[in-house]
Amino acid sequence: MADVLAAPPQAEPQAKTDSSLRTLAAVSLAHWVSHFHLFVLPMLFPFLKEQLGVGYVELGFALTVFGVVSGLTQAPTGYLADHIGARKVLLMGLTLGGVALIMLGLQLSYPWLIFCAALLGLANSVYHPANYAILSAHMDEARMGRAFSIHTFAGFLGGAVAPAIMAALVATVGGLGALIAAGAVGPLVAMVLIAVGLPDASAADRKVDGAHPPKQSIITPAIVVLTIFFMLLGLSSTGISSFGVVALMSGYGASFSSANLALTVYLAASAIGVLAGGYLADRTRRHGRVAAGCFAVNAAIVLAIATVTLPSPLLTAMMAMAGFLGGVIAPSRDMLVRNAAPPGAAGRAFGIVSTGFNLSGIFGPLLFGWIMDQSMPRWVFGASVGFMLLTVVLALVTDRKRPVRAA
Repeated sequence: MADVLAAPPQAEPQAKTDSSLRTLAAVSLAHWVSHFHLFVLPMLFPFLKEQLGVGYVELGFALTVFGVVSGLTQAPTGYLADHIGARKVLLMGLTLGGVALIMLGLQLSYPWLIFCAALLGLANSVYHPANYAILSAHMDEARMGRAFSIHTFAGFLGGAVAPAIMAALVATVGGLGALIAAGAVGPLVAMVLIAVGLPDASAADRKVDGAHPPKQSIITPAIVVLTIFFMLLGLSSTGISSFGVVALMSGYGASFSSANLALTVYLAASAIGVLAGGYLADRTRRHGRVAAGCFAVNAAIVLAIATVTLPSPLLTAMMAMAGFLGGVIAPSRDMLVRNAAPPGAAGRAFGIVSTGFNLSGIFGPLLFGWIMDQSMPRWVFGASVGFMLLTVVLALVTDRKRPVRAA
């Protein structure tokens, strides 16, 4: 991280560089928590099923409640971050998510599970609007793409280590203790962010040419297109990440181990691609073309996976390429949103477009589950190709008329 933010030839004052490092580390830590908390309940499903005496449908409903609440509150939370300050909103989200899990550990029942899932959804809605608002306000313009990529990578890492952490907690302190311990991470990280002096960001703090920016509508054609773009991005990946293993096993004759290896490599390559994409995003202003080019190649790779039964080593290699390219576009995706946001409205812009991810999380599993129920496993990859091609078109549309943004 230090290399990413190292001073360019025109050296910045050391104090400013240190402040940027602290800000990026703090915001990335918060993003780690958000993805870690996403996996707490799913990792405890076997324990919750036994303790509550319910089925997986009832447990799945808790995740649906989480997704719906998070989706409905993303945009309002973005407005709140710009109005009262992203720092306050982020700290409240970290604390609320942690308290929700602690409450469930202290009072385990199915009604409490649903209520706590709703609180977790509300807490989850703060991270993208607040984090991106702070990064947009305090990171150096020339290294913004790399800052976004590190932030995104931290989230990937939080999800990647969650299963191992939860398994270790259950083995040592039991299911209830695991809920309480996982919840305590939220308030603890909130205190760390206070201790390191996380800076704030709000519309009132942003000035253009020495004056506060004029009020303007955030619901612009670019923001609407980007919201759809985010939804299509989510739909293009959720089928592979959620149903890729069962699709490879039933449609391609892959063994459980080889299918899991292919998906693991896909997810790991995505995380590596995010870091590489940060450097690429900082070296171009045509972020839409970067996203379109990567997804066009990605669509061709996934189309080959959908139509040809490949040997296991080649399948794993192609899944790795697909994952890497999918990760590369993430920083350019975030730069598209930042460039489309009016001055002082980064929180609202990211809150609105992130709703697209929530929509894909609600409808994607239903669509790809239906595809599997129709015994069409190859269409898990085929439908993903269709969504990828649509993202190519929208990425090029957003790149045609880019707003001019002052450095």
